[in-house]
Amino acid sequence: MSENKDWQQEFDRVKYVSQFVNQKIQRIKKYMTTLKERVIDIRKDFWDDVTVNLSELDDAIETQASLKQQAEFLSERERSHGQLGQQLSKLLDLKEKPYFGRIDFIEQGDRQTEEIYIGTASLMDEQEEEFLVYDWRAPISSMYYDYAPGPAAYEAVTEKVDGEITLKRQYVIKQGQLTGMFDTGLTIGDHLLQSVLGESSDTKMKSIVATIQREQNKIIRNEKSRILVVQGVAGSGKTSAALQRVAYLLYRYREELKADQMILFSPNPLFNSYVASVLPELGEENIKQMTFYHYVDQQLGNRFTVESPFEQLEATLKQREQHDQVRLQAMHYKSSEAYQHHVDAFLEQLKAQGLVFRNIRFRNQLLFNKDTLNHFFYQLPSNMSIQNRLVKMTEWLLTNLKEKERGFLKAEWLEDELELLDKADFQEAYYEMQSEQEEQFESYNDSEKEALYLKAKWLRKQLKPLRQKITQFKYVDTMKTYLQLFEQEGTAEMKDEEWQHIARFTKQHITQRYLTWEDATPFLYFERMLIGFDENRMIKHIILDEAQDYSTFQLKYLARIYPSCRMTLLGDVNQAIYYHALSEQNVLQHHHYDEQSFITLWRSYRSTKQIIEFSKAFMPNGSKIEAFNRSGSLPVVLEVENKTIAEHKLYEAIDGYTNKGFNNIAVITKTLKEAEELANLIKPTYPESHLVNIESHTFNPGVQIIPTYLAKGIEFDAVIVYNASATHYQDELERNLLYTGCTRAMHALTVIAIEEVSAYIKEVPTQFYHYYKVHQISGKQ
Repeated sequence: MSENKDWQQEFDRVKYVSQFVNQKIQRIKKYMTTLKERVIDIRKDFWDDVTVNLSELDDAIETQASLKQQAEFLSERERSHGQLGQQLSKLLDLKEKPYFGRIDFIEQGDRQTEEIYIGTASLMDEQEEEFLVYDWRAPISSMYYDYAPGPAAYEAVTEKVDGEITLKRQYVIKQGQLTGMFDTGLTIGDHLLQSVLGESSDTKMKSIVATIQREQNKIIRNEKSRILVVQGVAGSGKTSAALQRVAYLLYRYREELKADQMILFSPNPLFNSYVASVLPELGEENIKQMTFYHYVDQQLGNRFTVESPFEQLEATLKQREQHDQVRLQAMHYKSSEAYQHHVDAFLEQLKAQGLVFRNIRFRNQLLFNKDTLNHFFYQLPSNMSIQNRLVKMTEWLLTNLKEKERGFLKAEWLEDELELLDKADFQEAYYEMQSEQEEQFESYNDSEKEALYLKAKWLRKQLKPLRQKITQFKYVDTMKTYLQLFEQEGTAEMKDEEWQHIARFTKQHITQRYLTWEDATPFLYFERMLIGFDENRMIKHIILDEAQDYSTFQLKYLARIYPSCRMTLLGDVNQAIYYHALSEQNVLQHHHYDEQSFITLWRSYRSTKQIIEFSKAFMPNGSKIEAFNRSGSLPVVLEVENKTIAEHKLYEAIDGYTNKGFNNIAVITKTLKEAEELANLIKPTYPESHLVNIESHTFNPGVQIIPTYLAKGIEFDAVIVYNASATHYQDELERNLLYTGCTRAMHALTVIAIEEVSAYIKEVPTQFYHYYKVHQISGKQ
């Protein structure tokens, strides 16, 4: 009887809140319509309401003030309309699902129980006195995620508040109607999580505010750490938690932190599209998203062709097959902290000698010889930094350029340029000259003054690009200076012969204006150490996803570019798929940062228990990975005799998953070339199939044919890992690729191997999957 009464009270409350929200929506819509009409009227009557009079100075000032007032009035109305639009968006969400949880809390020393309902945004009653719904990011809401019924506490703005939770409840609300509720303990109850995780995958990542776990809440609400390192297994919700963290920080520090002061460095352009709806769903603006490759290419792309990390990975896989050790050694060494020390030592040498300069020319005339520049630079005090010496040198160059500019006034080419000017240029020069005090021209008559003024003006315009290059230190040849590093002897970290191979390989590519991925950041770092970092102090927080794939060099470079920012590093050493990331220098394993916290997430939520048990069984630390108890079918492993049978089984698997109603199916390959071949093969049969490559920026429903490294961070209803053969997946990097591919699956997984299945899968106990050896297409096994 008590349960029925409880249900009815909760049912009535949901109905009341939804109706209350609907009333607010109607009022806002009505006001927005009135405001919009007013804005249109103001725009239409703008000039009618302004008295324009420019005949006298006082009248002109009055006209300007009138224009400004009218413009500000219009701007204020437009701004109000935009703010109301944001409020309306939040209310529309609340109408459908006003809240998802509740805790009853008694503050220590108080007898009154406070009922705290928690949703995606706060909502107050008609008198704006009581909260009908608390925002999930409010300090008091943190108890919902951190405590079971019993003693509890939360950090208010100025103090810690202790007390007791007497009730913790979750709700399932759809379209403003209560459809389910249950009381729960510490973790967000299995009922709700099972329901959410059992749904089909989507082309967009979903918000997890209703199902945040305690360990994820630690990530979201961490405010103290300058560097937060999160090592989370596949499907542990680390990226989702990081995006909720962004929303929390924007809420918590809304007076001092804005969305445009945060950056998400994502693994690929496709991922940007995948996560684009999370923050707007939480009522926040999207933060800037880019890949680290995009950033590097912006910095270097007009001077070099820059290899992408994906092209580097493809090259790695190819060269490992061909046993090409030179490139692999270069990737390993140039991503290491040892190489940074090598570069730093070379920079120290350049203080004494070796900096390469360019000749400075203007209209093919040599103005400053590179030897002269070298002599001037190294005549400056040796205790001065390179950058300070370049500043002194720039001042000297600009002073000398001014002297040379006077000589150019008599040059014949300048006379010829003047003859090509049109009448408007002469008129402009005449009026400008009349309004200036040109003492330097006082000994000339008016026509001579005019000609001389025109020459000076035109000359300044012609010399402007050269002056800019000088102030930007473009007279330093950073590329040739960097190449000198590879003329030197090697280091203690490797044999001299190995270093010479790397040096030849590097010089060959850089002289052809091509930067491999492992050279791109070191070169940028070297160049900025010479001529100065363009520090960006506006950025306050960086989220770095798939951090295990970053080198120490890359992280240190980011720290120099964004010196004022905090960082959240997310990654999984089991998904380290780049060659340098396999070393002991992996940033998630050796995290030597100041003011840092380190959080490990071992529980995986994305996949069914069967898929997780299968995938973790061939990983070195797999025994630590914990599966959320969501049941499904066992993975299927097909070992087929040849490519023809493999293709046939691929069609069967796609058909089977389609018939089960799965919306998003991925065919995952090891390389892009394999993905391209399969896409061409299946496109005629499955028109809704899509090849995903490094140019893909959107994620469409249907069958995706995608190389493993582009599937990172994305989930699918069903996954088919194609050609997981013994020769295809046989070393540590390839094992991580295989694990990454398998853990993209939410509900179902099929692995197809041509000839012999990978040794890693053979390590998996047979009770964790169905195994079939297929000899022919007829199905005889």
